[in-house]
Amino acid sequence: MRARLDAIGVIVSDLKRSIDFYRRLGLEFPENPDPEGHGHVETTLDAGIRLMFDSIETIHSFDPDWTPPTGGHRIALAFMCESPGELDALFAELIEIGGRAHKAPWNAFWGQRYAEVEDPDGNVVDLFAPLPD
Repeated sequence: MRARLDAIGVIVSDLKRSIDFYRRLGLEFPENPDPEGHGHVETTLDAGIRLMFDSIETIHSFDPDWTPPTGGHRIALAFMCESPGELDALFAELIEIGGRAHKAPWNAFWGQRYAEVEDPDGNVVDLFAPLPD
């Protein structure tokens, strides 16, 4: 028997703020995502993999020595946009709601419009769209 990737976990400082940010990227969460106040919420992605958000308090409940990484990011979630214009508009919208620009949109040499924005906890989110021929 082999293990299979089932979920991706992201530790967040403000569950509601993170959910609002990722809803703008098209992810769907329940209206009341954490009704029991456990500091955990998840959604199932199209590929059947779960994306889970856990509050720092939840992580500390079972790993009291956990500390956030420093010096840069180690993982990025990438979202495909339909067009370069959609990417530019989404980038601006994410900045407007509190995301931070990591790399402003540019036309990459590999044939995509590309941008990087930091979510409310500093995790880098890549946005990309095919460039027209």
